[in-house]
Amino acid sequence: MTQTLPRAFSRAALTALLVTLAACSALKDPEIKGTAEELYATGKSEMASSNWPNAIKYLEKVEGRAGGGLIAQQSQLDLAYAYWKSGEKAQALSTLDRFIKLNPSSPGLDYALYLRGMVNFIDDSGMLASLTRQTMSERDQQASREAYQSFKQLVDQFPDSRYAADARLRMDYMVNMLAEYEVQVARYYLRRGALVAAANRAQQALTTYPQTPATEEALYILAQAYDRLGLDKLRDDTDRVLKLNFPESPLLRQGPQARDKAWWQLW
Repeated sequence: MTQTLPRAFSRAALTALLVTLAACSALKDPEIKGTAEELYATGKSEMASSNWPNAIKYLEKVEGRAGGGLIAQQSQLDLAYAYWKSGEKAQALSTLDRFIKLNPSSPGLDYALYLRGMVNFIDDSGMLASLTRQTMSERDQQASREAYQSFKQLVDQFPDSRYAADARLRMDYMVNMLAEYEVQVARYYLRRGALVAAANRAQQALTTYPQTPATEEALYILAQAYDRLGLDKLRDDTDRVLKLNFPESPLLRQGPQARDKAWWQLW
């Protein structure tokens, strides 16, 4: 009992001390002051230095003091960019969705759509991807589909936007990747003997993403699935299409062993 009381007192005293220090720290943290223009200028300066947390701190204050208008809109776009660069993807998307909803006629709408696509776009050139050999087509595709939709909306609504050309390139890239994803799933089902599922996913790749590099293997998998299911006519029809479109396909000679490299591999 003589040991418990001092120990309990020590914990209580430490807790009180921490609360006091926290309160003092809060009192010392000065309120961010200035006009909307001054706060925005400071936020942009922090962005230029890649000091994203400080940029966010200033840009978050701009909208409430700008009273609407272009500076408020621009600060929201810059804030979304700063969130993205600081790794706060959910915050970036939330800010962009709110901007798009509230500012349908803004001159910055094309950039907002482009940035939303970029936030969802998954770059496959990072070090982790190269070490694990995991490709974009092997990951969850929801973000890629959302990125594609953002880029498509941009291209459809603003075909002459300065961001449209890059958006089109990324759309082409993602279509190839999404098609490859379907083929990878079909390949997995085929290996497991889930023949109907394999045929369905191969067919999905062919109908949803036609004329992509994944078409060749999708046809091969579809023919294999039909063959094992005993659907001879469908197998022969699919083989005929494969040979007509890819007469030199190594899959016709070597089967799946010919798939040494996927469409995305450069070396």
